[in-house]
Amino acid sequence: MKYLIILGFVLSAMLVQAQTITGTWQLTEEKTCFQSSLGETMNGLNTTETEKELTPMMGESSASSVAKLIRFDNKGKGEEGIFNRGKRKGTAMEAFRYQIKDNELQFLDKKSGIITERYIIDELTYSTLRFHDAKKECEIKVFSKIK
Repeated sequence: MKYLIILGFVLSAMLVQAQTITGTWQLTEEKTCFQSSLGETMNGLNTTETEKELTPMMGESSASSVAKLIRFDNKGKGEEGIFNRGKRKGTAMEAFRYQIKDNELQFLDKKSGIITERYIIDELTYSTLRFHDAKKECEIKVFSKIK
């Protein structure tokens, strides 16, 4: 009985570590610091008439037929780009290198390997990837796994 309990803990630990960033992810939500601060202001009681009028025009992303995708492979390489409706290949696909240390996603220069961008991974599940800029917690990106 003791061995079954230990085996259960070992298997559950392996499943938790099995969540991986590899695959194709589609951007589903993106918030800039401006959008985050605007949302906090709108929730407050001191909202001016001008802010109320301008809010629908600012800080909202429009619905379009464009999908922003990012792919991570298991060798530390990936590509990012935009896919239009009806197109099989993405446009402006840009290759990159990456590494993950603890809960930090680091994008690297292709030749020198120097860290160029750093993001803190807030959530990584089978279907959701959520991270924010290491320097600005208010800039958030949320992705859904599609492959």
